Amino acid sequence: MVLHKTSKGIILTIIAMTMFAMQDSLIKFIFEKSSLYEIFLSRYVVAAFLLFGYLKIRKIKVNLRTNYPYLTILRVLFHFIAFSAFFVSLTYMPLATANALFFSCPFFVSMFATFFLKEFVGIRRWSAIAFGFAGVLIVLNPNFSDFDYKSLLPVISAFFYAASMTITKYTSDKDNIYTQMFYFYLIAILLCIIIFIFMGSGQFYNSNLNPSIQFIYREWFTEFEYTWKFLLFFGFAASIAFVCIFSAYIIASPSVVSLFEYSLIIMSMIPGYFLFNEIPSSRTLLGVSFIISAGLYIYLREKIKDQYIATETPVRR
Repeated sequence: MVLHKTSKGIILTIIAMTMFAMQDSLIKFIFEKSSLYEIFLSRYVVAAFLLFGYLKIRKIKVNLRTNYPYLTILRVLFHFIAFSAFFVSLTYMPLATANALFFSCPFFVSMFATFFLKEFVGIRRWSAIAFGFAGVLIVLNPNFSDFDYKSLLPVISAFFYAASMTITKYTSDKDNIYTQMFYFYLIAILLCIIIFIFMGSGQFYNSNLNPSIQFIYREWFTEFEYTWKFLLFFGFAASIAFVCIFSAYIIASPSVVSLFEYSLIIMSMIPGYFLFNEIPSSRTLLGVSFIISAGLYIYLREKIKDQYIATETPVRR
């Protein structure tokens, strides 16, 4: 029975990572014909519709009272910033590289757990964190005399996502997952509407801007006849991935499931190669090996200590 649950959890995790890889590759594919927050809005609306439809069918009642209103808003803002940075990074960075750098997230989670959740992190895990960040530096290959600071966006994304997950852990003692998701979608959709009001008509767009910046400021829905199928898919992909990854964490050991989240890097290499002719350099692969090794050590160390900090919530959702 344990083997069956573990195998099912692994399969669900791989399905979720496949959906994330497909989503990321399609965002990279259409970013010149859509706006970043147009994608956000479509993704959140479709995912919210599917989630609340599921709750209605299952007759699950959602407690609409949150015990942490300010932290809930802050959690959504951090999540919003995190994936704004990550999706922009996809416009100029190879898929596998962006995802590899994003997997610095468990290092930040462990650090935040130490300072804000008062969890104990020993010297071995601090060493693993340092080793993992060494891998990040290898991937970035910084030349400080001529360094493109945009390369830091996936790491910035990981930082804010880790902060969001830390708040999620803190508030989960009183707010269950459905309450948290209700307010997540509500606040995120409201943020998208506010952004649309202020710049949805392309008020700040300029064709002379860098393509990555154009992605942020482009007028919304100008090529909707072409992009609608992609926008719809983003919502379905997010919903499927969310259900799969959280189901995996429920039915199987988090320390096992979290290891297979690294399959996202491999999944990203496949569309990266066939759609964008992206081939990771040997330096990138070396850095990725550092990041994965450090992440695996943290996961295994937490399992030994029976103290789940970085492994009890998904790295991507």
